[in-house]
Amino acid sequence: MKYLFLFISLLISVQLSAGYQIERIDTPKGVDAQIGGMAFMPDGRLAVSFNYGKIFTYNPIIKEWKLFAEGLHLPLGMLAINNHELMVMQRPELTRVIDSNKDGKADTYLKFNDDFGLSGNYHEFNFGPVQDSDGNFYIGLNVASNNGGILAEPRGKFLSYDIEKKNLEGKYNQKLVKKTVTRMYSCVPYRGWIMKIDSKGNATPYASGVRSPNGLGFDHKGRLFVSDNQGDWLGTSKLHHIREGAFHGHPASLIWKKNWTKDPKKIPVKELDEMRQPAAALFPQGILANSPTQPLLDDTKGKFGPFSNQLFVGEMNLKRLLRFIPDEVNGTVQGTLIPFLDGNDLGNGNNRLAFDKDGALWVGKTHLSWAGDEGIKKITWDGKTDFDVLSVKQIPNGFRINFTQKLDEKTASEASNYLVKKYRFDYNSKYGSPRKNETKLKPSKISISQDGMSLEITFPELSQGHVYQFELDKLKSAKGQNLASALFCYNLIKKHSHPIRNYNLD
Repeated sequence: MKYLFLFISLLISVQLSAGYQIERIDTPKGVDAQIGGMAFMPDGRLAVSFNYGKIFTYNPIIKEWKLFAEGLHLPLGMLAINNHELMVMQRPELTRVIDSNKDGKADTYLKFNDDFGLSGNYHEFNFGPVQDSDGNFYIGLNVASNNGGILAEPRGKFLSYDIEKKNLEGKYNQKLVKKTVTRMYSCVPYRGWIMKIDSKGNATPYASGVRSPNGLGFDHKGRLFVSDNQGDWLGTSKLHHIREGAFHGHPASLIWKKNWTKDPKKIPVKELDEMRQPAAALFPQGILANSPTQPLLDDTKGKFGPFSNQLFVGEMNLKRLLRFIPDEVNGTVQGTLIPFLDGNDLGNGNNRLAFDKDGALWVGKTHLSWAGDEGIKKITWDGKTDFDVLSVKQIPNGFRINFTQKLDEKTASEASNYLVKKYRFDYNSKYGSPRKNETKLKPSKISISQDGMSLEITFPELSQGHVYQFELDKLKSAKGQNLASALFCYNLIKKHSHPIRNYNLD
């Protein structure tokens, strides 16, 4: 019975992974294989930062690991500048790690920027860096948690509208803290901010209101996206389109805004809601993702399949990656999230993503004492295109869905084959939100394109501020295949008010 179960599991894995091969990469012996950062150097070596402070390089041709750097403090992000220099985001600073004599091991560690506070709270993780086309770097700074206190001598100015510093220090009064401060707080500079750092190391507070921004990435248009995890003020996890000066919803960070004088805890929710920029996409908790991580642009020019110019997003808790399909409506970036390689031997804990020069996707895993895993997986496309959703565009009162293969007209024409619902999430200080105003929808019209590669589905009306969840597992391709990813969610912030003529991917 045991072997029969394993055989059936293997068959399921192969079926769900059609078009993609998943391979486990052995990590260095004796090293805790939790991975905080990954980056390919121009010469093809993979640099990997492990959570307990070491960086190794891996030569995929000879399959050899070599120690590059050590002694770092929780390095949770990394960027390769060239074959001999890395920019590493560790707990105390953004650091240039340099192999100046080019022997394969770093000999110089230089502070690039540390213009942010450290209170000593365990939840003050730092993420990034990513770099824009002008050479600027961007990092994300976590807020602190009231499940932990602070040190007596934090770095940076201490500021709190909630509680005195002495009540957070050492063996702090947990009952007092939980009663007084917000669940996540920002008592030293720029916790809860995205920071912009120029090529000389000068930092500027760029955008506020994030909670736990475990993942930054640019899309094909140079737009910065940041994933944020569910918690207080986040009804569900989000993918933010980050713009300079924007407030993204978590109020703790506002105290570090220039000329700010209000207690964020006393600002009415309505006022905060009017200030905030809605997220580009929402990950419904328990449906799409529970803990999204790094967004990474597919810039492989077709080497990884048909999803060029979309973002792949990691997920810690569920055995999947996701795709983000952008859709710009009246100047607002919103769009669709859809599982990728769902329910296969990829496993969970998918924290860091990197494409190699051949177009294979490498996935580094972690758990950091939460749900997750360890190690590295390599995903390679074998050139076979499965039946899948290629893109989703909003049209007046509906959506145009493009597919990778021709549709079976019979199943695509049946309105009963479309399970569609809409719902929203509350915005308030509570930890997470149930789905609110959940409503099942009946299509008013379904139109299949002449070439059979797309369809339009319309409804009596669309509602702004809602997630539209589609379950299309009854649709088939003209060859009789099921959809590889039948579930997807479109986050509708704004809706079109006029006919759409151009359906190209934004």
